[in-house]
Amino acid sequence: MYRRTKGPLMTIGVIVNNAILLIAAALSLLPILHIIAVSFSENAPANANLVGLIPIGFNLKAYAEAVTDSKMLVALVQTIKRTALGVPVNMILTILCAYPLSYHKKDFPMRTFYSGFVIFTMLFSGGLIPSYILMSRLNLMDTLWALVLPGIPVFNVIIMMNFFREIPEEIKEAAMIDGAEHFTMLTRIILPTSGAVLATLTLFCFVGHWNAWFDALIYMKDLTRYPLQNYIQTQVARMTLSPDLEEAKRLAFISRRSLLFARIFISIVPILIVYPFLQKYFQTGIIVGAVKG
Repeated sequence: MYRRTKGPLMTIGVIVNNAILLIAAALSLLPILHIIAVSFSENAPANANLVGLIPIGFNLKAYAEAVTDSKMLVALVQTIKRTALGVPVNMILTILCAYPLSYHKKDFPMRTFYSGFVIFTMLFSGGLIPSYILMSRLNLMDTLWALVLPGIPVFNVIIMMNFFREIPEEIKEAAMIDGAEHFTMLTRIILPTSGAVLATLTLFCFVGHWNAWFDALIYMKDLTRYPLQNYIQTQVARMTLSPDLEEAKRLAFISRRSLLFARIFISIVPILIVYPFLQKYFQTGIIVGAVKG
C-alpha cells in the first residue's frame, strides 16, 4: 500500500514544487504586465522601448483610439460571431462523437476501431491543400462556417469519452430497463452529471476560437471579414512599415506601440472575464477525463 511520505523530505519537496509553480506563474504574467504597462505609458518612453513592467506616465489615448477604430470593432464582432457559433457546434459534435465511444465493447463491438480512427485523425491530418480545396468546393470560403465546421477537437473527444466512462454502468442499465433510449440517456442522465467536463471543454473551445487566426488567414480572402486576432496580426506586420499620411495625422500624439499593445490587451480581456467562472470546473474535468483510457 502506498503511504504518504512525512517529515523534512516532504516539506522540502512541497517548498520546491511551490517555488517552481510560483516562478512559472510569474513568467507567464510578465508579458501581460509589460503589455499593460506599455499601453498606458506616454508616447516618448513607449516609442523608445523604455517601459518595463510599470507604466511611465499615464495615457489613455491608445485605448480611446482602439475602441473607436471601426476596423477593429468589425473584427471584434466577427470574433464574437465565430465564438458564439463555433463553441456550440464544437461541443455538440464532441458530445455526439464521445457518447457512443464511451460504451463498453459488449454494447458497441466496433468501439476500438472507431476510437483508433478518431485518434488517427489527431496524429495525421488530411493536409492544408485538401482542406482548402474542400472549403472552396463547398462554397464556404469567406464564411464563418469555414472557421467552425472543419474537424472535431479530438483531444476534447478523448477527455469527454473518458469522463462518460466514469459514470457507473448501473445508472445506465437502470435507465435502459425503464425504457430510456439513447437520446434520453444522453440528455437526461449523462450530460446533467457531466457539468465539470462540459465547462472545461467549453472553456477550451472558447479560447481556441477566440485566439485562432491561421484558419482565417487561409479561408478568408476578404480582409473586412478577418477576426480580431487576424486584424491584430496585420497591425503587427504594419509596425515595420512607415504610416501613410492619414494614419500619421491620426496617430500624431499616440505611440504605435502603445496602440498595438492596447489592442492586444483588449483582445485578452474577454478570456480574463470568462476564465474565473469556469476555473473551478477545470481541474476536476481534466483529472477525471484523463483517468481512464
